[in-house]
Amino acid sequence: MTYRATAVACSILLTALGCTASRVLGRTLRAFRAPKKLEHRITRPERSDARLAVLWVGHATALVQIDDRFVLTDPVFTRTAGGVAPRLVEPGVDPVNLPSKLAIVISHLHFDHLSYDSLAMLEQKVDVVLLPPGGRENLPRYPFESRDLAAWQTYEQAGLRITAVPVSHAGGRFRVDNAWYPRAFTGYVFEYHGISVYFGGDTVFDGSAFRATARRFPSLELALLPICPIAPRSFMQRAHMNPAQALDAFRTLGAKRMLPIHFDTFINSEDRPGDCGLELLGEMSRRGIDLGQVALLGIGEQRVFVRK
Repeated sequence: MTYRATAVACSILLTALGCTASRVLGRTLRAFRAPKKLEHRITRPERSDARLAVLWVGHATALVQIDDRFVLTDPVFTRTAGGVAPRLVEPGVDPVNLPSKLAIVISHLHFDHLSYDSLAMLEQKVDVVLLPPGGRENLPRYPFESRDLAAWQTYEQAGLRITAVPVSHAGGRFRVDNAWYPRAFTGYVFEYHGISVYFGGDTVFDGSAFRATARRFPSLELALLPICPIAPRSFMQRAHMNPAQALDAFRTLGAKRMLPIHFDTFINSEDRPGDCGLELLGEMSRRGIDLGQVALLGIGEQRVFVRK
């Protein structure tokens, strides 16, 4: 979609939506420009020195390496999310530089998490795409395998186990179709060679869901948790955690460390770039949590969490 077409579409939407959505879309219109370039973009993400490493690509997209296996979460590599929300920073890795035989997980159907064009970019690198219930029927035809997983169902291949775990969000791809996909949202736990990693996708704080996951997976090495959008809280709290709630989720899950995601990539709220990270750091300071426990990465940064 061209800038002009996007601007026209957004202008029409502005007249039809309420104050909060109008303000967000107004910011979106003003932000259409080339995304910020990264100074040092990783071209070889495979780490020979790592048992567990994560490269944050941006938003909810992360490349998780556990020994010789790779899981890619909610891949979005396009210039916009859904042709409307502009990308503020380029993806942390070029899709051509990703490893092959990827397992891809999709947390829900929203445009900033399920990107058809991004999956098309990755066609030749994918072994399987896992989705929440109702997700598979929303996919175009691709050459790779795809499967829906309901809560506690598991996909296993060559020792890699991926289990869908409960979260609380919205199921539809468009708001009007939420009722058609009442359970089309999920988190996941990845297990391989004794290492387990939690990916929350996008969720409100749901203590019962996090406690249930902690009971089944009591030795989580790492939790990837969304910390944004925050503002306006009266609107966002219906579907999203803020940084304080993300830290509560981290504690409830009992993971050793946390990696914050879902911020500073697209405009989908009234938050400014940097707001969510600063609020997280303030909340960590109040609780006595240091950066050894919560790894606040920049887009395109890779961290080794368990070395060989």
